[in-house]
Amino acid sequence: TLLALLLVTVAAQAQTPSATVYTVELVVFRNLSGAGGPEDWSVKPVPRAPDQPDSPATGRFVGAVPASQFQLADIAARLRNTSNYQPIAHFAWQQTASSWGSRAGFTVARLAGAVPGLSGNIYLEAGTYLHLGMTLNYQASNPPSGLGAPPGTVFTLSESRRVKRYERNYYDHPAFGVIALVTPAKKATGGR
Repeated sequence: TLLALLLVTVAAQAQTPSATVYTVELVVFRNLSGAGGPEDWSVKPVPRAPDQPDSPATGRFVGAVPASQFQLADIAARLRNTSNYQPIAHFAWQQTASSWGSRAGFTVARLAGAVPGLSGNIYLEAGTYLHLGMTLNYQASNPPSGLGAPPGTVFTLSESRRVKRYERNYYDHPAFGVIALVTPAKKATGGR
């Protein structure tokens, strides 16, 4: 009986999101070189089917983080100083995590405001591990010729992966990419 109770408790903890407030920061950038080569851009990625959590819970949006507190400013500056990459958005916010498998998150418009050509959803999920996922659409009015995409093509990046706190994570697509950082918010400053 004790073993069964322990297994049920562990399973419930794996599905219950943490009340921990996390800071999530993203730098979204476009590839100006088109070095990835042409692809069939009419094929759309199929996102993973969401798991069905036993007790789904949606993460709570805490607030936007001001640019003065960004931790990836050095990365954004390095990207701006290259000829191959151009940052198109740099934003950060604080939230609690949603249940693993719920894919409950927030829109780019809510997190970053209006970013020309960029839309989609970003979600942070907690279960046994912490996962950051996104389905982002980027419409380039002038894609690099090396990609073989006509003007106005909508590129989609749909990916979810396990993330470790304090480590930079790279989400890759031939037309654009994302560098993300997830850290627990500091309690001494009221969550910021």
